[in-house]
Amino acid sequence: MFKGISKNTWLLHVTVLIWGFTGILGVLINTSALHLVWYRVLIAALSLLIYLLIKKRSIKVTKKQLIQYTLTGGTVGLHWVLFFSSIKLSTVSVTLVCLSSVTLFTALLEPIIKKQKIAGIDIITGLIIIFGIYLIFAFETKYLLGIILGILAAFIASIFSIVNSNLVSKGSATLIGFYEMFGAFFWISLFMLITNRFDEGLILQQSDLLYLILLGTICTATAYVLAIAVMKELSAFTVALATNLEPIYGIILALIFFGSEEKMSTGFYVGACIVLGTVLLYPYFKKAYEKRKFKSLPF
Repeated sequence: MFKGISKNTWLLHVTVLIWGFTGILGVLINTSALHLVWYRVLIAALSLLIYLLIKKRSIKVTKKQLIQYTLTGGTVGLHWVLFFSSIKLSTVSVTLVCLSSVTLFTALLEPIIKKQKIAGIDIITGLIIIFGIYLIFAFETKYLLGIILGILAAFIASIFSIVNSNLVSKGSATLIGFYEMFGAFFWISLFMLITNRFDEGLILQQSDLLYLILLGTICTATAYVLAIAVMKELSAFTVALATNLEPIYGIILALIFFGSEEKMSTGFYVGACIVLGTVLLYPYFKKAYEKRKFKSLPF
């Protein structure tokens, strides 16, 4: 039954599973979201640089590419700051489900940026997922600010997913990942410098260092390069849809790690089921939609 699933699709789902674990680390690491992301991108950039040097790969890029990669890295950094801020203001489960709205944002933005027609099935899929998130709003009002930040994180994620789907066709995924992590580190450092955030918040507890290394190497450098690489075959919208499984993986992991702290209302789980069901059924609806559209062509 899994014969038709491509290697890139499998890699994408492994990547999403790893991303689901980042929320767990976000809770375990005690420092603020801003400082957490600063360490994360620094470790990721160094990890990728070491890998490129060991493989004796050139890190030279054109001036245009450097600007593109570092600016995209800035959006990645902003996404992660919003993501971890949402977790610290709500729960892992709430934040991850809010990220599902990336599907609707991508369905709207990708055709606009690429000057293509918006597919009706993509809009319908996105709206159903948004309905699932609406249930979260309705039943988890005490996490309102965390929910808002989670949705903003999804909006930013849709932007850099679309941009990366264009960039990856013209360069190495590892090289792009390195410069984007460097770009994220640069812009976050600049913000911290301007706002005087190079303070005691950078002091880590002993356990935080181990978690940050895991977050920066496996959950960031490795997973990020894999995510960029699969875009050579898969569209940004397909990537966004698979990313919607992150809440499911993350919720299960959160329940395993944190137990009753992550148990939510019935409305929350109804919304989560709507999201999961939509993601799982989407490929069948998309195939049927395209088949019907093809049959309607006048030849």
